[in-house]
Amino acid sequence: MFLNKKINAVSYGEVLFDVFGEEKKIGGAPLNLALRTASFGFPVAMISAVGNDGDGKVICDYVRENQLDTSGIMTTRDYDTGIVQVTLNERGSATYEIKFPSAWDFIEINNDTLNIVKNADVFFFGSLICRNDISRNTLFSLLDSNSGMFKVFDVNLRKPFYNIELLEQLMNKADFIKFNDEEILEIASELGFKSDNLEDNMQFISEKTNTKSICVTLGKHGSLLLWEGKIYQHGGYPVKVADTVGAGDSFLASLIAQLLSNRKPDKAMDFASAVGAIVASKAGANPIITSSDIDMFTGKTFS
Repeated sequence: MFLNKKINAVSYGEVLFDVFGEEKKIGGAPLNLALRTASFGFPVAMISAVGNDGDGKVICDYVRENQLDTSGIMTTRDYDTGIVQVTLNERGSATYEIKFPSAWDFIEINNDTLNIVKNADVFFFGSLICRNDISRNTLFSLLDSNSGMFKVFDVNLRKPFYNIELLEQLMNKADFIKFNDEEILEIASELGFKSDNLEDNMQFISEKTNTKSICVTLGKHGSLLLWEGKIYQHGGYPVKVADTVGAGDSFLASLIAQLLSNRKPDKAMDFASAVGAIVASKAGANPIITSSDIDMFTGKTFS
């Protein structure tokens, strides 16, 4: 399934509980990325913050049980563990009400986080974590602390917690940017590029930010990938959607794991599309998925 698992991954950002009515599920895009990457057998560390409360303890216990390095998850007495109210429409698409402030808004840099990042080969980060100065400043310090790691920016826009100046700064730090189709059109337009053609928008962002690798997810219509100067397309896998929470995170984690372990881009997209579709067909962001599940779903063998 993977040709090289000696890739140290780090994910930076929010860990929290997604609340669906009366039900709570552990989530946060960076944590979802970390959990899916670790599920494939890669060494993964999570950098975040939780409150000194029951929710924080549950998250830390869960993260350890799922083989993540938790030395970068700090506990603060001043703020509660993050909570997000999730509302699903009739198609399973989610909208979010994100509590502010939360513990993950106050991630501070320290020797533990610096040592984790020093040994990283790939570093995942998003834009939501930058809504507060403390976590934003820590992110930029960590991004600058290891010039050799592959920096993956998961755009993941959540209103009102972003602006074009911040997004441009983050894109300029990245080696790989993942958008959905609405996000890339919005951002490219804000930067002065007016076109509905997604491939043209990808080329524009690539040149504007000097980012050679870009992926755009298209929901049920699949995805596009710019990799080593060539654009690849995958039509996706049709499924009955339970909810879309975490599907894009699992897609991205799977794609990066495949690409960095020396899989061909078209094979990497096929694998990632399958994983993302399986997640969308199940409730919650982090269902257990085995290699046999993926092979059975696709009718192919990825080993």
